Amino acid sequence: AAGAFAPPLFGYRTSSSQSVSSSSLAAAGRGAGYGSLLNDITETIGNTPVVKISDKTCPPGRTIYAKCEFFNPLSSVKDRLALAIIEQAEKDGKLKPGDTVVEATSGNTGIAVAMMCAQRGYNCVITMAEPFSVERRKIMRMLGAKVIVTPKKDKGSGMVRKAEELCEKNGWFLCHQFETEANWKFHEATTGPEICNDFKDKQLDYWVTGYGTGGTYHGAGKYIKANRPEVKIVLAEPEAAALIDSGVATERNEDGSPAVSHPAFAAHPIQGWTPDFIPLVLEQGLDQKLHDEYVKIPSTASVETSQLLARNEGILCGISGGATMWAAIEAAKKAPEGSVLLAMLPDTGERYLSTPLFANIDADMNEEELEIAKSTPGYQLLPVEA
Repeated sequence: AAGAFAPPLFGYRTSSSQSVSSSSLAAAGRGAGYGSLLNDITETIGNTPVVKISDKTCPPGRTIYAKCEFFNPLSSVKDRLALAIIEQAEKDGKLKPGDTVVEATSGNTGIAVAMMCAQRGYNCVITMAEPFSVERRKIMRMLGAKVIVTPKKDKGSGMVRKAEELCEKNGWFLCHQFETEANWKFHEATTGPEICNDFKDKQLDYWVTGYGTGGTYHGAGKYIKANRPEVKIVLAEPEAAALIDSGVATERNEDGSPAVSHPAFAAHPIQGWTPDFIPLVLEQGLDQKLHDEYVKIPSTASVETSQLLARNEGILCGISGGATMWAAIEAAKKAPEGSVLLAMLPDTGERYLSTPLFANIDADMNEEELEIAKSTPGYQLLPVEA
């Protein structure tokens, strides 16, 4: 169709419908290699694996899978977004070598944009609200970005305003992740087809996701509804910041960005989800009535479920992945017996070392570990008595 977003096809791995083997090991057997030599890191974006969740976590009589977006090169679903925005801007002539790219972000988009800028040779400036994890700032700075931290009191809309100010003054390119069509169209062209290809000729009853910008929900959801209309879509958001459930629309500027903070917003623990406004990308998806069910995530459920996935499954995902999996588990409990669900896991747990996700994880040996250390005579690093 005219004006349709066309993602780059180079470097994409073979879809499951073209798998060398249908074994549980991988699309291609171990030792087969990646399949081709890649030109740069951006060619590794997408085609993330779908992994079955064990009976230790999944309710009886149901099956849950997880789409592990932390297999993207910078460990989050936002790598897709950054690639889409930068390549669309290059195609439209809005970026040239030496330009400066700016975005407001909770961290994952900023990391992904910083990766793209490092690879393409652009300068990168990120605005980021104070509460988000410090390790995200350090990763962006390691990738060469300048990180401008905005006050906590100004919330997510404050970091958006700061990015707009900087672009207006300096003539820099603003990504507009919350408003740009390139966001959801890339998910329609990649994430949705990946899911449908991996479940080709297989049962899939529910697809579960949350939202940050709404790009995954809008784009992948649109594709899934068009190609697998029997699949029910479950949309989740924090109970403490139930913007969708409030029924209150976000007031917007002419460019679609939020004009004011949403009255239903309150601080919540799911970094990367639900800013203090309903993004335009999300609103446009909501207007299409893509989801069939809606789930509110209780305040402690996301962290607890992320920790559960680590202990039970060996899956180290971030807080948003725990939230999505909690929603999937709750949906599974209510679903008919034999139902199959797929949950999105947006990023890695390593991005949350300074957050509540790791608050009860000690760096020093606990009593049980000390007892193990003392059970043999050598090489004991024991605490010094006061």
